[in-house]
Amino acid sequence: MTVNFLAELDDIISDRLTDRPESSYTAKLAAEGITRLAQKVGEEGVEMALAAVAGDRQSQLDEAADLIFHLMVLLKAKGLSVHDVAEVLEARHRS
Repeated sequence: MTVNFLAELDDIISDRLTDRPESSYTAKLAAEGITRLAQKVGEEGVEMALAAVAGDRQSQLDEAADLIFHLMVLLKAKGLSVHDVAEVLEARHRS
């Protein structure tokens, strides 16, 4: 898998938020509301920071994946996407 998987994951998240399958963690989490999504992003951010301090490579990768996933869900729930964030990063780079 490559960074291109983020675009695929973005589409999967969109589908889960639209279709709301009962078996979907993403749909269940989104149903709890924006406050809960924001809380999850905060929790995962703290866990990532702690993993970075601890220095364990696998923990850092696992926590980074959790953080990115939850951030993507929050963005999508707010009508934004990882593509939108990439555009901002690209614009910053070019200026």
